[in-house]
Amino acid sequence: MGAEHPIRRTKTAREMAEQMGISVRSVRNIVAEPRSDYEGRAVEKRRRAQQMRLAGASYKQIAEVLGVSIGSVSTLLRIPVPGPDGSDSPENSSHMRSISDPR
Repeated sequence: MGAEHPIRRTKTAREMAEQMGISVRSVRNIVAEPRSDYEGRAVEKRRRAQQMRLAGASYKQIAEVLGVSIGSVSTLLRIPVPGPDGSDSPENSSHMRSISDPR
């Protein structure tokens, strides 16, 4: 179920509920981002992190560009990006693991 008004919010649901005099659940239902939009952004962020790593960027550099922590970069690199047909893309197989976790 998508939101009535899908927007990225700058306040917490609790802050908005207190300001508008409604429940936190109502705020979430009104402003929730559709799952497909969220998942699309997440896939793009993983794809960008993995492309940067393949190009030789360090975890710190990737974290700075994407605006996330170094730990989040590790997670982004560990989760495979689905290919156009829904399968894991070839660049994320053993080659990607060997770059991010050299032994």
